[in-house]
Amino acid sequence: MDKRLALKILLSIVIFLATCLIYSFIEPYFIKVNNIEIVDSDIPESFENKKIVFVADIHHGPFFSRKRVKKLVEQVNKLNPDIIILGGDYVHGSPQYILPCFEELQKLNAKIDKFGVIGNHDNWESTRLTEKGMKIARIKILENEAYWIFLSKDKIKIGGTEDLWTGFPDAEPTIKDTKKEDFVILVTHNPDYVEEIKTPNIDLVLGGHNHGGQITLFGLYAPIMFSDYGQKYKSGIVETNNTKVVVTNGIGMVNLPLRFFARPEIIVLTLKNR
Repeated sequence: MDKRLALKILLSIVIFLATCLIYSFIEPYFIKVNNIEIVDSDIPESFENKKIVFVADIHHGPFFSRKRVKKLVEQVNKLNPDIIILGGDYVHGSPQYILPCFEELQKLNAKIDKFGVIGNHDNWESTRLTEKGMKIARIKILENEAYWIFLSKDKIKIGGTEDLWTGFPDAEPTIKDTKKEDFVILVTHNPDYVEEIKTPNIDLVLGGHNHGGQITLFGLYAPIMFSDYGQKYKSGIVETNNTKVVVTNGIGMVNLPLRFFARPEIIVLTLKNR
């Protein structure tokens, strides 16, 4: 090969890699809004077109400042949500980030209510402080707990589990006293737990944890996935034999302040009965 051609090829590779590296530092700042319609005949009339905003994996800490948490809250509030659901992993790196994070999350506005589960990083830093922060922020804690939500003559149920890695997840409180025709949402930080769901009574599962892979091969494949099921629960909508799962890319980062073709996202679920 001609030396001049080889040098051009090498230079092109270096420029390409440098561009990818620079972009991976920029991507975390471009939070996208992912609109998803949830169409289910179990959704009652009073909940038609109600909007659920789902956010997970904020990871307030060294890579995601309090100022960015504040901006996230403002962005969520502009979406005018009826219900807000938080999928855990609020902080990363130290317990000192927990209460400041919830001081910002306290400003989240939902017409009906706010709910959240606790993630593995929250338990590693401090379960006690996380629960305290959630109570300060008026976020109903869904740790193996569930609530009926009433509108007019109709109702749906929202429940959650403890984290799969650091707790003892149990969906029984969520499915207890439900019928197949009820619309039931389960929130679980780690979507691997879906593999343990055998009931048809859960219509929708919301999870996070995997950050969409965080650093991927152009969105097609994530080399590092903390899941026992490969790429299955990396991101997006997953249909299983018993339920539908929505897995978010999340907001923040761990280990490195980088994302590559795994843009942070806020998920907006619009309920439809057709």
